[in-house]
Amino acid sequence: MSEILKRMSSAVIQGQRDDTRQMARDAIEGGCSAEEVLYQGLMPGMDHVSGEFKAGRMFVPEVMRSARAMLNAMEVIKPIMVKNGIRMAGKVVLGTVQGDLHDIGKNLVGMMCEGAGFEIHDLGADVAPGQFVEAVKAFQPDIVGMSALLTTTMRAMEGTVQALVEAGVRDRVKVMIGGAPVTQAFADRIGVDGYAPDAAAAADKAKHLIAASR
Repeated sequence: MSEILKRMSSAVIQGQRDDTRQMARDAIEGGCSAEEVLYQGLMPGMDHVSGEFKAGRMFVPEVMRSARAMLNAMEVIKPIMVKNGIRMAGKVVLGTVQGDLHDIGKNLVGMMCEGAGFEIHDLGADVAPGQFVEAVKAFQPDIVGMSALLTTTMRAMEGTVQALVEAGVRDRVKVMIGGAPVTQAFADRIGVDGYAPDAAAAADKAKHLIAASR
């Protein structure tokens, strides 16, 4: 790995947003490909952050700073990747379900998944089942991720799964869910493909679901 990519990984870990953007530009100008910037510079940094978060040595504010640092660099390389037809790890449609306005956890999941190389389409909060269906048709994602922070809105997850079935698109995607009141038992009951207790686990689960489907 080149020296600038090593420094980029460190800058992501330390949440140095301006530095990562400039390093991405310098790396491209210095002859690195967009793929090298992503897979050898940014993702190793976010993998370290994910491990520290799981171990309880980093916390949500620090993770969000690191994720924003990574996203700043992604703004530099994304147009190049699109132009060159480089495929990301997968495509994820993400949203907090209908009736629930909480989005911090969902935002963190999006950041962690993007740090793992996924293309993210964030529908926001209070997303109706029909909006998820339309997003699947429009974006053709590999994964649909749903979040709920309230026990009362967990039912909207089941309603969204049913809407995907009724629209004939459920078999096109893997569905994963998470949020404070959500459990593996609930995930099993409503027939989704994955459950994650936190953002780092969500990124790992997304990678696992993609690997298992290919």
